Amino acid sequence: MVIVMKPEAKKADIDKVVRYVSNLGLTPHVIEGQERSVIGVIGDVSILLDKPITTMDGVENVVRISVPYKLASRMLKPEDTVIKIGSVKIGSGNFVIMAGPCAVESYEQMIETAKAVKKSGATVLRGGAYKPRSSPYSFQGLEEEGLKILKQVGKEVDMLTISEVVNTQHVELVAEYVDILQIGSRNMQNFQLLTEVGKAKKPVMLKRGLSSTIEEWLNAAEYIMKEGNYDVILCERGIRTFETYTRNTLDLNAVAAVRRLSHLPVVVDPSHGTGRRELIGPMSRAAVAAGADGLIIEVHPHPEEALSDGAQSLTPAEFDVVCQEVQRILSVMR
Repeated sequence: MVIVMKPEAKKADIDKVVRYVSNLGLTPHVIEGQERSVIGVIGDVSILLDKPITTMDGVENVVRISVPYKLASRMLKPEDTVIKIGSVKIGSGNFVIMAGPCAVESYEQMIETAKAVKKSGATVLRGGAYKPRSSPYSFQGLEEEGLKILKQVGKEVDMLTISEVVNTQHVELVAEYVDILQIGSRNMQNFQLLTEVGKAKKPVMLKRGLSSTIEEWLNAAEYIMKEGNYDVILCERGIRTFETYTRNTLDLNAVAAVRRLSHLPVVVDPSHGTGRRELIGPMSRAAVAAGADGLIIEVHPHPEEALSDGAQSLTPAEFDVVCQEVQRILSVMR
């Protein structure tokens, strides 16, 4: 249920409604829009049906939300969410490019990559410190040492940082080092982990599960948002299909669909979405045309030596070409 406040509603009016709803055992979430505020109500809202909510000062209307994802729904918040992290904005026409290697391997590798991707237009540096792999014998990441390198390099080149958190025990530690927490595809429905990152009060990028529907993806975002963290970035990274030529099937339908269903920004990962270096450029261009709010691309100074995902990592020179192409498309669409 959504309680829509009047444009002229005062803070005291909103606070009074929040107290009223809370006293009934429901959970209110105040969302401040450009023109008015709305209050999303979570719980057994049937007890509100016979309550005089619409007669309270500042209340304009009460609307039932039929979809299961209440807080992520565009029915709750018609305008796009814009996530602000320092000087960087994500969403509603503010396009962001995140780039860096799949895994942090060394300071030298990270500083070389960071300088190159920033020069090409990236504002967020990615790098995995905890790398759970399909094989237990593959490189598993540098863990906290990797986070320290990522933070140091991000500070030196003046870039935001993003890294994946893989279990509840690491949430506080990873949040100490990075600007954006990433939830990987395998953990999209790890509901305990989603709840914990929701409490961390750091922006979260939520990757779509490899076999998840759009509704399941948005419900996963709901787990984060119900803890009071509304800074959620959705990431389409491909789904598992019968096709074997590519690593996954990049579902650009989902980009357009999610922009209709949700107010949250959505970025695209063409690296994992294809698994093939030669397809990253075309799929990046297609993602921009589909309305994505950003891209996250794997870049390594020497892909042939990468300890993780070298086959789908661009060289800095290749990444620069992709960025130029993306900017040309953006300039036409604006």
